[in-house]
Amino acid sequence: MAVSSLTLPVDHVTSASVDDHLAADFTRFVTHHDRVLLGFAQMIAGNRADAEDLVQNALAKAFLRWDRLGSDDFDALAYVRRIIVNDHHSLWRRAFKRREHATEHLPEVGVHDDHPDDELWQQVMGLPPRQRAVIALRYYSDMSVADTAGVLRCTEGTVKSQTSRALATLRGMIEEEGGQA
Repeated sequence: MAVSSLTLPVDHVTSASVDDHLAADFTRFVTHHDRVLLGFAQMIAGNRADAEDLVQNALAKAFLRWDRLGSDDFDALAYVRRIIVNDHHSLWRRAFKRREHATEHLPEVGVHDDHPDDELWQQVMGLPPRQRAVIALRYYSDMSVADTAGVLRCTEGTVKSQTSRALATLRGMIEEEGGQA
């Protein structure tokens, strides 16, 4: 099955109506889940700009497989979340990120990404990436331990221990701030 760019595999498209049906189903999926996916990606990436890139890339990859995924939103949603997690981890492994260097002049002005619960947001962003992913899946996406383990491709015990460590760290941060106030 040959796949090119953002087109559907040719051997699966028998008529324009099938192609239109898949595109309409994908559009429905994106319309229904875009905010949830963006919020999840923002928790994983730490900022809206990177989150938007992650979601866009994940949806482009999912569209290539939509003929297999489109029948079940839960499987498709899990598949897209897995792509987001994998792409985020891959991004930081790439060599170009390690070769960045400071310059005298900034190429553009940055935008501050506000979050409604800024203090809690900063604390969550201070967690290690794996713990942050577990918190995002368990509490933001309201997934079960088993579903979270499936998305992260780890054991349920790992999900439980990472959740426990993340919550203990967040509690410690909150108690520290409460004692200083």
